[in-house]
Amino acid sequence: MSFTTQLSVKLNDGHFMPMLGFGTSAPRKVAMSNVEEAVQVAIDVGYRHIDSAYLYLNEEAIGQAIRKKIANGTVERKDIFYTTKLWGTFSRPELVQRGLELSLQKLQLSYVNLYLIHYPVSLQPGEEFLPMDSQGKIIFDTVDLCSMWEAMEKCKDAGLARSIGVSNFNRRQLEMILNKPGLKYKPVCNQVECHPYLNQSKLLEYCKSKDIVMTGYAALGSDPGKDWVKKDNPVLLEDPVLNAIAEKHRRTPAQVALRYQLQRGMVVLAKSFTEKRIKENFQVFDFQLTPEDMKTIDGLNKNRSYFENALFSHHLDYQFLDEY
Repeated sequence: MSFTTQLSVKLNDGHFMPMLGFGTSAPRKVAMSNVEEAVQVAIDVGYRHIDSAYLYLNEEAIGQAIRKKIANGTVERKDIFYTTKLWGTFSRPELVQRGLELSLQKLQLSYVNLYLIHYPVSLQPGEEFLPMDSQGKIIFDTVDLCSMWEAMEKCKDAGLARSIGVSNFNRRQLEMILNKPGLKYKPVCNQVECHPYLNQSKLLEYCKSKDIVMTGYAALGSDPGKDWVKKDNPVLLEDPVLNAIAEKHRRTPAQVALRYQLQRGMVVLAKSFTEKRIKENFQVFDFQLTPEDMKTIDGLNKNRSYFENALFSHHLDYQFLDEY
């Protein structure tokens, strides 16, 4: 297989997903005009996989960028692989499709390529993204993952989502869906935090064994400006080992971190709102890491997550750092 062009992976439902995606989650300080501009730059550079979510509050801007690039002939709708995610307040089966329809309204698109359950955690339905009680504690809902998945299957059958999958699921939660009586569609992917400090090797092995693609977010570390990111994390792209390998290949540490995931057979999301970096991050198909490089980067694993989030800590089950 050539590594000089953008690669796609075949999903278990027959659709194809580009292996390098453009991530769009951003701190609230990033203006919507910047998001729209960055997505347009990304499409011009060659990205065809755009990843967002209802939670990111930026789908109007992303939809505008995609539609502008379709209107000026840069791409057609069929060229773009767009992912959005079901937020926890829409977890009840009767609300799942509504959650997707709201994203489609914002995007002004008729379908998404991939719809993911954002977290295996349900929140009380309503207008608030994080419903809180009078003590400031998040109000969770009790929704069976399997009934939620059945509602996701209906979104696929309705043609609103070409493919369906999950995000932030551990092995046990994946098995609940895979072992569900009457399962119609398997999840095509599981999107999780994944980078050299948290390489998720066991979960990756498990997903591969079930023909589920693993997609990695925070592949370059994460911005401490975000409310939900820990402030004391080491900066991944300053890692001396990563920098030494980058120097050897005359590449950036970010390019090496992205290439590492691609060579593990993962889909990986690269995120930047800077034109120079958006271009650099796409240039990962014309070089290859050696088996020794791969082994060295494997050795950086610390089972260290960049995120702190009440949703992460709510379920004791919800641990994919040192178990899977």
